[in-house]
Amino acid sequence: MSRNSSPWDQLLFQPPLCEGWKQNVEGAAYHLGNCILLLGYMGGSGIFGSIYIFSLLATGYICYALWGWLNACGLDIFIWNMLLVMACILQLAHLIYRLHKHTFLEEFDLLYKTLCQPLQVPFEVYKEIVKCCEEKVLSLARDQNYAVEGKTPINRLSLLLSGRVRVSQDGQFLHYVFPYQFLDSPEWESLRPSEEGTFQVTLTAETDCSYITWPRRKLYLLLAKDRYIARLFSAFLGYDISEKLYALNDKLFAKFGLRFDIRLPSLHHVLGPASSEAEAEKELYEWEELAVPHRPMPTFVQTAASAPPPPPSAHPKAPRPDSALLGEDSTSLVLEDFAELSGSFMDYVSEGEYMKKHFPPCLGLGGDG
Repeated sequence: MSRNSSPWDQLLFQPPLCEGWKQNVEGAAYHLGNCILLLGYMGGSGIFGSIYIFSLLATGYICYALWGWLNACGLDIFIWNMLLVMACILQLAHLIYRLHKHTFLEEFDLLYKTLCQPLQVPFEVYKEIVKCCEEKVLSLARDQNYAVEGKTPINRLSLLLSGRVRVSQDGQFLHYVFPYQFLDSPEWESLRPSEEGTFQVTLTAETDCSYITWPRRKLYLLLAKDRYIARLFSAFLGYDISEKLYALNDKLFAKFGLRFDIRLPSLHHVLGPASSEAEAEKELYEWEELAVPHRPMPTFVQTAASAPPPPPSAHPKAPRPDSALLGEDSTSLVLEDFAELSGSFMDYVSEGEYMKKHFPPCLGLGGDG
C-alpha cells in the first residue's frame, strides 16, 4: 500500500491489530446489561410492546453506564449511555401519555370486547364511533320513559349497556330490550336522513339502565364520511331488528300449541293493537290484491280456473279470554283473531297449502316450478 492511501483504505485493507487480549473479563454490570438488552429486543408491536422494549432498553443502558463508570473508567462510555437512558425515558413518557389519553371508561371497553372485537374492528375505527357519542354514558331510572308513543321525536340512536327496557304500544307489551341491543333501531331504519318522525312505541325502563346515544345528524355525517363504519352499523342494525322480530314471533301462540310464522301476510295485523272487522278485512283484501294479480298470466303447464273461495270459518268469534285462564301473562298475544278472517292461516292444514293459495306458482314465491 502506498503512503497516499486514504484512511478508509487503511481501515479496510490494513486494520489495526490488537497487541494483546485482556486476561480478565468485564464486570457483572456489563454482562447484565447485555442480557437485558437481549430480552428488550424480543418485545412485540403495539403500544404495550413499545413500553416493554423501551423499559428494558433503559435498564440495560443504565447497566452499561455503571460499567463505564466503575469498571472501564471511561467518561465517554458513561455519558453516551446516560444519554441513551434519557432518550428511552422520554419515549416511555410519551407512550404512557398516549395510553392514558386513549383510555375509555369501563363500559366502553366492555362494549368493544362484546360487539367489535369479535368482528375484528380496528381500535382506531372504534374510537371514531365512541367519539361521535361524546364518550358519555347516560342513565335511565326505573319506570322512566326513554320514548313516549306519538310524542318523542326520532332524533338519535341509542344502545343499551345495562338493565332492561320494556317496549309497548297502546299499553300492549311487545318485547324487551336487553343489554347490547339498540333501543330504537326500527325507528332509525324507518326514516331517511331528510325525514322527521316520532316514536310509534313507548320504551320504559324496568330496572336502572345505562345507555349511550348518538345524535342523528352527527351519526349520519360519520356514516357518510366513513364507508366501513356505515357497513358496520348496517350489520349491527340488521341483526338487532331481526332479533326484535323473532322476539315478537315468540309471543305469538295458539291454544292448541301451533307456532305461526310471523312473515305470513294474514298474521301481520296482530302485532299492533286490535282493529275493527272492517279494518281487518281491508288489510286482508290489500294483501290478497298484492299476492294475486288481477290478470294472471297463462303458463305453458296448465290453465286453471280461479279457485273457489274457502268455506266460512268454523270458529265463531268469541271474546278474548282472560290471560290468567290461559296460563300466560298480559304480555302474550292471542291469535284468536285469525279465526274470524276469511282465508286466514286457521283455515288451512299447513303453511304449504296456505302459500299455494296466496302465492301461485306464476309469482315465483313457492313450488318447485
